[in-house]
Amino acid sequence: MFKKLTDFAQSVCLTVSEEQAKLLVAYAERVWQKKDFLNLTSAADLQEVLSRHICDGLAGAAKVYAMSRVKGLETFTLADVGSGAGYIGLTMAISLPQAQITLVESIEKRCSFMNWAIMNLGLKNVKVKNARLGQHGHFQFDFVTERAMGQLPDILGICLSAVRPGGVFMAYQGEHPQADQTDPAKYGAQLLGVEKYTLPADDKKRHFTLFGKNE
Repeated sequence: MFKKLTDFAQSVCLTVSEEQAKLLVAYAERVWQKKDFLNLTSAADLQEVLSRHICDGLAGAAKVYAMSRVKGLETFTLADVGSGAGYIGLTMAISLPQAQITLVESIEKRCSFMNWAIMNLGLKNVKVKNARLGQHGHFQFDFVTERAMGQLPDILGICLSAVRPGGVFMAYQGEHPQADQTDPAKYGAQLLGVEKYTLPADDKKRHFTLFGKNE
């Protein structure tokens, strides 16, 4: 299991140590342990949690890391919104220790699970916010990520509102990205690009749709 994670990370130009891989597997095991009670995953087994969800987080972490290097950021802040069980945000927290990560989730029992996992795994660079984006305070982050929160045209404005000027919003999308259905200029932003990627779980085409907040 560990080698499959480190090999996939290497394939997307991200370095994951054996210790980080062990933490990722330990997190996946905790998802599997609580899956029925919290309705966290439809995966058939632990291996599918790793190959479909954890690897998805690693693919995103690789992209965020690459963008942080281009921007010259040794440390940075990131919010994963609509975090659910934390597949994206907790995977990024483990694989990007230089990041300070906030997991924004509106469902309390999922927040409780993520807080339990964070404490159980001893993670220090991540916290959970039980809220809907745009409510209960004003967020400003270097990066904002989102997977399965809603249709991109519907959520673009609220997600960009949490991005600081010069920062990036990265939306996870499936085979049919929706960039052409959006108008980022309305929100003081621009489309940076749409990038294709695949996961070990299957050969489906997936995409990152990237928006930059104007400075």
